[in-house]
Amino acid sequence: MKADPAAQRRLLELVAIDTQLAQLTHRRHTLPEIAELADLRARHVQATDALVSAETRLSDAEGEVKRVESDLVPARQRLARDRDRAEGGTVSDPKALRGLLDEIEHLGTRISTLEDQELDHLQEVEDATEHRDRLAAARDEITVRAREVIARRDQQLRELDAEIVTATDARSSLVGGLPAELVTLYEKIGGRAGGPGAAELRAKRCSGCQLEINAADLRRFAAAAPDEIIRCEECDRILVRTPESGLG
Repeated sequence: MKADPAAQRRLLELVAIDTQLAQLTHRRHTLPEIAELADLRARHVQATDALVSAETRLSDAEGEVKRVESDLVPARQRLARDRDRAEGGTVSDPKALRGLLDEIEHLGTRISTLEDQELDHLQEVEDATEHRDRLAAARDEITVRAREVIARRDQQLRELDAEIVTATDARSSLVGGLPAELVTLYEKIGGRAGGPGAAELRAKRCSGCQLEINAADLRRFAAAAPDEIIRCEECDRILVRTPESGLG
């Protein structure tokens, strides 16, 4: 295949643009913010789970307080009634009075036990509330941090996308001025090589695979017509000859 030497040299401009596009695309997919955001999301899930557990613990403690209080109210009311009866002298039968006094003592003990339980559960509520609030604050910090990272990521993505659009437009303009067959060959080779389909032959070395050209191939390249397409025997890329190729 043949192509104007000037068109071949312009392939190096295309290589530069394609290299830039590959770098921009790689940067777009490997922004540090992407990994940081994934970590923050995982931490947010963990923080949410911990917060739910803390709220459940708090709810259980509050339920225990209500349960004890529901037992205390009737016990205190019963104690007040019994004391009124005992102190009012309305119970004259000694046996009945003894039973009433025993009940007053029992109720006093019961109420004291319930009040101790109430204090314990109130302390649990206080501790659980503080724990819940700390976890909620920690989760809020993660949320704020995630929003900051998202904003920074989105800004960088916008900047990268703008650079990609500029480079893509420049590529389209360049490709439009090159022979179609040459571009087709370049694209075909690039698809196989996983990169640009051409490379500069510089100082007797392929700048694509970085391997030095052997003496026999150098002689063949030197003897080739300027418009003949030459290829690297190792990576198959189009080799673009320049004054720095070292062909003599």
